Parts: sequence; C-alpha cells; structure tokens
Amino acid sequence: MKYNFKEIEKKWQDYWEKEKINEVKDLSCPKYYVLDMFPYPSGAGLHVGHLKGYVATDIVARLKRMQGFNVLHPIGWDAFGLPAENYAIKTGIHPEITTKKNIDNIRNQFKVTGLSYDWSREINTTDPNYYKWTQWIFIKIFEKGLAYKKLLPINWCPSCKTGLANEEVVDGKCERCGTETTKKEIEQWVLKITDYADKLLEGIDSLDWPEKIKEMQKNWIGKSQGWEINFKINNIDVPVFTTRADTLFGCTYLVLSPEHSIINYLDIENKEEVNEYIEKAKNKSDRERISEVKNKTGVELKGIKAINPVNQKQIPVFVADYVLGHYGTGAVMAVPAHDERDFDFAKKYNLEIIWVIDSEKDFAFTEDGTLFNSSEFNGLSSSEAREKIGKFVKGEKKVNYKLRDWVFSRQRYWGEPIPIIHCEKCGIVPDYNLPVKLPYIEKYEPTGTGESPLAAINDWVNVECPKCGGKAKRETNTMPQWAGSSWYYLRYLDPNNDKELVNKEKEKVFMPVDLYVGGAEHAVLHLLYSRFWHKFLFDSGYISTKEPFLKLRNVGLILANDGQKMSKSKGNVISPDEIIEQFGADTLRVYEMFMGPFEQAIVWNEQGVKGINKFLNRFWDFVVKNKDNKESSKELIAEVNRLNKKVSEDIEKMKFNTSVAFFMEFLNLVENEKVGSDVLKMFLLLMFPFAPHMCSELWEINGYGNILNEEWPKYDKELIKKDKIEIVIQVDGKVRDRLEMDVDSSEEKVKEVSQESERIKKWLQGKEVTRVLFIPNKLINFILKK
Repeated sequence: MKYNFKEIEKKWQDYWEKEKINEVKDLSCPKYYVLDMFPYPSGAGLHVGHLKGYVATDIVARLKRMQGFNVLHPIGWDAFGLPAENYAIKTGIHPEITTKKNIDNIRNQFKVTGLSYDWSREINTTDPNYYKWTQWIFIKIFEKGLAYKKLLPINWCPSCKTGLANEEVVDGKCERCGTETTKKEIEQWVLKITDYADKLLEGIDSLDWPEKIKEMQKNWIGKSQGWEINFKINNIDVPVFTTRADTLFGCTYLVLSPEHSIINYLDIENKEEVNEYIEKAKNKSDRERISEVKNKTGVELKGIKAINPVNQKQIPVFVADYVLGHYGTGAVMAVPAHDERDFDFAKKYNLEIIWVIDSEKDFAFTEDGTLFNSSEFNGLSSSEAREKIGKFVKGEKKVNYKLRDWVFSRQRYWGEPIPIIHCEKCGIVPDYNLPVKLPYIEKYEPTGTGESPLAAINDWVNVECPKCGGKAKRETNTMPQWAGSSWYYLRYLDPNNDKELVNKEKEKVFMPVDLYVGGAEHAVLHLLYSRFWHKFLFDSGYISTKEPFLKLRNVGLILANDGQKMSKSKGNVISPDEIIEQFGADTLRVYEMFMGPFEQAIVWNEQGVKGINKFLNRFWDFVVKNKDNKESSKELIAEVNRLNKKVSEDIEKMKFNTSVAFFMEFLNLVENEKVGSDVLKMFLLLMFPFAPHMCSELWEINGYGNILNEEWPKYDKELIKKDKIEIVIQVDGKVRDRLEMDVDSSEEKVKEVSQESERIKKWLQGKEVTRVLFIPNKLINFILKK
C-alpha cells in the first residue's frame, strides 16, 4: 500500500473542516492561546518562508489540544495598507476587490498546508464590523486627552503631488517615480504614547521574550536620567540635557539641531552655508539622520561662541543633523574624549579634545572613573561628580526619553477613517455613529495638496455637526496600518460581538496570549503599539491583563536557493503550492521544521525536501508493515518512551529540528525490527503534530480508531532509565575513546577502566597525569603535565 498524499491530505482536510474540530469547545479545560502575527494579504500569496512560523504554531496547538488544553488558535488578515492602494492607482482595480481575492488565495494555502486554525473566528481589519472597534478605541484615547492634532512634516513627492510614507522613500527619492522628495508640513493626528513610557518599561522584564527584543524596546523608549544645564550664546540660555555632568570640563564644542530656533536669531558669518545645510537636513528622515554613524556631518556657526557654564570657557558652535530637534532640548554638549560620536566628529573637524576621566588616551573613554583636569572636582568618582557639578552649575535634574509621540494619521485612501468631525463652532467633535465607513470610490489619484483622496469626496466630507447641527467636515486622514494590528488579538476572543469590544468574561478566560510567534522585524513598532493600546484599555477598565503577550518567539527567515531573502523582484520566490503539489503538505511541514533552529535564518534546499519525503514514505511503509503485530520487545518499548521524553520537551522549547532528527534516529533503529501496536501508537501520536494527514490515515487503517480522540502519550520514567551509558574519554581535552559503562559509575571505576583501554594507554604511556576532570555519566578528561 503506497502513500497517496493527494487523496489522503484532501480527505483529512475536508474531515477537519466539516467536523469543526479546531473550534473552541470546552471552556472548563485550562486554556492555551497560541497566536501568529496575522499576515498582510499580498497578491503574490505566501512563499515557503512565510509558512515556517505558521507550521510551528500549528504543531504547538495540536500538542496542547492532545494535552487537554482548550486551545484558541485563530487567524485573520491585516488587510489595510499601501500596496493595495498603489495597485489601485496603477490598475484602477478597487483595493476591496484585490484584497478579497488575495485573502481567498492565502486562506486556501493555509488550509492545504493542514493548519488547524479556528476559522469561525476569522477577522479582517478592512471589515467595517471590525474597524468599528478600532475607531471606538481611537475615540476613547481622544476622550482621555491622548490624541491631538499637530502641524508636522510629511514626505512629499513634487512629481506625484502626494504625501509618501517613510517606506515609500528610498535613498531620499520617491519609490514610484524616482523624483527627489521634499518635506511638506500638514496637520496630523498624534497619539501620546510618551505618557505610557514608564508603564511600557515597567512591564517588559516580566515577559518571556527574547532578550534582544526586550533590549530593543528599552532602547527605543530610551529613558535616561541626568541634568539639564544652561549654556549661553549671546547671553541667551541654551539648555542642554546630559547624563554625564561629570565630563562637563571636557566639553569643547556645542551642537545644535537644524531645527533649533536660536539659529534664526544669530548673526552668523556663514549664514548661507548654514541655511543650505539646514535645508538638506529637512529632506532626511530621522532614521537617516541618526543612522549615518560613520559619516556625521555638520557646519560651524562662524562668529558664534557658546559659554561652558562650568569654567566660562568660550567654545565653538556647530549645527549637525545627527542632533534631532524633538529629542531632549535639541542641543548637545560635545565631550569628544568621552563619547565615541563626539570623538569622531572632533577628529574630522580638528576640534580640541580634553580628557577629564582617568587619564589621556588615544580613543574615547566612555566608562565611569576618577576625575582630573576638573578643577576642585579632581579626585571625585564619576557618580559623585555628576551630583556636585550638576548643582555647581545650577542645573536641574531631568528624566528624558527617546520615545516620541506616535504620528497616527496617513494621507491615504485605503485605511480606517478617523472618526472625527471638524465644526466651525464646536471645534473637534468625535463621531459616535460607528462605524464611519470608508466610501467606495473609483479614483484614487492624489489631490495635489498632500491631503487624502477622501478630501475630494464632497458628499462624504460635508456633514452636519453631531453636537450643534451646523455645517461641519469629516476628518479626511486615515489611520496607519498599525492601528488594526494593535488590538486584533482581543477581537479573536469575541469576533461577532456588536455591542462591545470584547465580552469581559471571555477576555478573562483567554488572555493573555500564551505564545506569540512572528518575525523579529516587528520587534519595536507593532509590539510597542500593541502594548500601549493594551495598557490603555487595561487602565480604562475594559480588559483584565496588563500585558498582551506573555511569551514571544521570533521565526528565522527561510532564504532562497541563492542565499538571499525571497522577493518577487529578485525572481527567487519558492511557492509552497508547488512543493505541496509535488511532495504533499506533510513533507513541506516536516522539512520546514527540520531545516535548522527555529529562530535562525537558513537556506532552502530542494534536496532536503526530497530527503524528508523519502523519510516519510519509509515511515509509512514501516507502520503499514507492522500493523498486525501486537507486542514489541522491552528494549523497543523503552526506546519509544525515551523518544517521547525528547520530543515532548523539544516541542515546548520550540526545538522542532531536533524532534525531527529524533524521529529519524528512531526509525533507523526500529525499521528492520518486529514492532507491535504499543510502540507504533506512541510513535504515531508523537509524529501527529508534524505530519497530521499521514498519521491520521495510518491510525485509521491500523484499526486504532480516530487519532483526534487520543491524548498526548506520557512516558514511563522508570522505562527510560538506562543500565548502560556511553562515557567519552579525553586526553588534554581531545576525544580519544568512548566506553560503555554502568550508569552512575564512580570516578574511580571510570578512571580504572579508561586506563585499561588500549587506545588510552597509547596516549598516557610515559606521561604524568597532573589532574583528572570527571563529569558523571558523560566524560573523563586526563590532563597531562606539559
């Protein structure tokens, strides 16, 4: 009997869907909420790299169901966004049409891969019944004073006559037409995420997240405690924030941001050069300005000096774009001897460098130490000096944050309308008649004013004020794509509720998310915005948990055969549809888990796919061949229990590649043995989360019933104990032999037996052993005299 994967996989997929076996049923069981970062439905569909994370969470979900958990494993679509709108401008096909088509395609890809989602909870951020609640959250944020309008610059393409998102600007040029972009000021909605800076920091250490992700969030928030100290330029106070007041005697120049207002009031000798530099800086994003680490630029304000308040020394003043106007005070005291960036800048512009901590060096010494060259503060430690110098110059203690308020509005069509009405008499009025639906339009061309295309739809824009009944206009900016993804995990709990965001009892049952899986590229923005909205909803009494995601794991990329990231433009995309058509879904699933450690990037290898397909066919033949056998040897029963322990532990640790390796080792061990149902059943149950179609079919044809009725097997702790174990014998740290010995053999016994080995005798003969390192049940290492 050969494995006909096409028939068998369709058979079980149809059965699972018909029986709705993945829907939440028994609320009395302990819950487990396993969640994928939901996908953007692109026209290209999924490639094999996208599926890696989805297969992993499916394995965990299947394991947890078998362990008796009430598993919530939903999916949906993050469907608003730029690509659909740009495609609409280019082709005239409405984003609603392309989005639906793309969703249908990817949904089918998920189903043919055998992913066990609860489809009854499917959500779509472009559905008015969904974004009604996105708009409701915005209104609640507005009512608490955490949303405001501000005049801010946007990226502007003079050729396309439209505003561009940061991701549409490449090397300072419009992605669409290649024209150099400029900046255009426009009123934008902003959310005061800065009010939650401390709360966002407080909760992060308690989370089971990768340390690098937690560190990135902390750095993005960037809390620092220091002093605000006034320098003087032309007798005008210029406040500077610093965490290193102890280095103030080493400050040899002052740097202003291009936006600093004092520049307009100074009689600068090279005014034209300075203004030209400032204009260039306006066309750079903040990210460009701070990321150009190796090539910091600036222009000295000739004829202008600042006064260092600690010693009244005159120092030069520069304008430089690496200083941001909205961070700190927009002015930086430069201490090149003790700051790497300032050191490089000083070397480039031949500026004075004065060491004041420890001693003079040929590099920037950035650690704390003991002061010198610092007048009466010489000999103080850095920590003492910070306090005393800060007070000496009459500074003020301050807490500063790198985190900026969230620019929330977009001048686009394909996004959630912001539920605000502007009335000449009443001002800004929330529109409580939700949802405020996105109007269906046929033309998406930009208005030329930097406004959203919605601004041109008079019938939609012009409304009555809900407060006074007078003439009013709708807000025409739309929300960013981040909006719908900042709370979607809550909607899965109660997707059809039209009375409230989420039922409180349902929220208490399933929150927080037990396992959240997605790409590391979302390390900061999506996770930070979600935590902000979640904490706001918690503070407002709508939900019961302070944090949304208890455990986060990042999925590593699957690279194309050429070792590069898969992309349509490079023509190196590998479609899962082709792999499934040729080898079946279970082969794809098992191969993706076997490729390497889950969190690491790894190159796709078609030979590897064929190898897994061969392994699965051997597994099929092995089970079919032994289906009529009743009992196995005690040794094989012990081995399958050891396999159980390894696989159970590895799935929990998300070490899927080693689980598959253990399956292969076990098959090699038992393939030519006579194996009974006791071993076959446990082997099939362990393999089921990885290859659910094949294992379901084998369970049925072997007459065991329905595998979905089975629990995850428990291993026998007594059986997995071994009488014998392999001990590694080393000489000077190099492996020279391996010996099988009784478990828990003493050091003396292992030493005695090792020295009788002919291989070891050769290495020890005529040598003096100075010491012996021994690790019970693992190794012994003889260290020789040199």
